[in-house]
Amino acid sequence: MELHAMTFNIRHGKGTDGKVNLPRIAAVIEQSGADVVGLNEVDRYFSRRSGYEDQIGWLAKELRMHHAFTPSVSLGANQLGITRQYGNGLLSRHPIATHRSHSLNMGFKMAEGRSLLEAIIDVQGQPFAVYVTHLSLNPFLHRRQTDFIIGQLDRQPFPSLIMGDWNMRPGSKPWNKMTRKMDDVWQKAGTGNGDTYPSFRPRRRLDYIFISRQLHVADAQVVAIMPTASDHLPLRATLRLD
Repeated sequence: MELHAMTFNIRHGKGTDGKVNLPRIAAVIEQSGADVVGLNEVDRYFSRRSGYEDQIGWLAKELRMHHAFTPSVSLGANQLGITRQYGNGLLSRHPIATHRSHSLNMGFKMAEGRSLLEAIIDVQGQPFAVYVTHLSLNPFLHRRQTDFIIGQLDRQPFPSLIMGDWNMRPGSKPWNKMTRKMDDVWQKAGTGNGDTYPSFRPRRRLDYIFISRQLHVADAQVVAIMPTASDHLPLRATLRLD
């Protein structure tokens, strides 16, 4: 059984040219061939900057994929009574059986909240747990968020993958914590540095896919199809369940 997973920080669709262009994001996802896509910095009726669009809903419809969303930031309702949100999204060519949200604010009030999206997808009758997150730049909060995520993974019986913008470097303490529990797909199968940020001449590896030991990674690559689409490049991996 094979699964193509990709993580992509889309910066609410805003490209390096300063333009918000969701069709460009959709084109990158379509051309990547990914079956399961974790998205960071997704707007859902959020503000004028993205035309109050439900971005995850729009992408799912355009790409004919199932979707789920978890808010990291929720603001007051607009004139139509719709809550304005910003957070993490999941697109899947396989059915999403369940999904839930976890706050990663750790009891703190933050200008930009953080969250963890947990979903179970059904791949030809085999359940997979998929997590999408975007961690804090604050080292104290980052450590607590990492510990919370590991706690969730410890209780997960299904083969699992977790992906997103981790705001950390390989070899750091949080990375070492994660790799004691999960495999970093780039470490296992990538060639070169695996840098994803900034999208033009990337110099930092901020975006990761970690997998449980039931899964094996056949291939990992940074997707440079359209660097103008966002300030991050996506990371894609081919996963196998033996």
